Amino acid sequence: MEAVLRPYRPEDHAWLLALHVTHYARVEGFDESFGEVVDGALSSFETGHDPARERGFVAEADCPLGSIFCVREDDTTARLRMFILHDAARGTGLGRRMLGACTDFARAAGYRRMVLGTHESHRAACALYRSAGWRCVASRPVHSFGVDLVEQRWETDL
Repeated sequence: MEAVLRPYRPEDHAWLLALHVTHYARVEGFDESFGEVVDGALSSFETGHDPARERGFVAEADCPLGSIFCVREDDTTARLRMFILHDAARGTGLGRRMLGACTDFARAAGYRRMVLGTHESHRAACALYRSAGWRCVASRPVHSFGVDLVEQRWETDL
């Protein structure tokens, strides 16, 4: 699958929100509160991101396939957010390519490390992070989005 990575645009908001909500409701059983979090994160990015240090990437072939975002955590730390791929694009190497593009952007923007939050149940994503040199530095049980989960914090040096 030959996809291009392009910058996120506000007109991507609706389909990206729907992709997140549909996927995580089906795969994890997440309730509507998850959609509210994603909607808020996208809206915040659209109205207040610093283009020099923050970027959203959209993968697209004949249609949009997914996204990954680099946002500021603090002056030296970037946060990876909203990394998702349509089911049809999983296992094609596109996720690794997106992770590399996001990490490269963070490095070029002057960050010294990246962090992300995920859940232990996202096994494929965790395997990708580990193979790319990320480390799981914290793990704790939580009740979020209507389900019991194990929340994880990962980081990598840039």
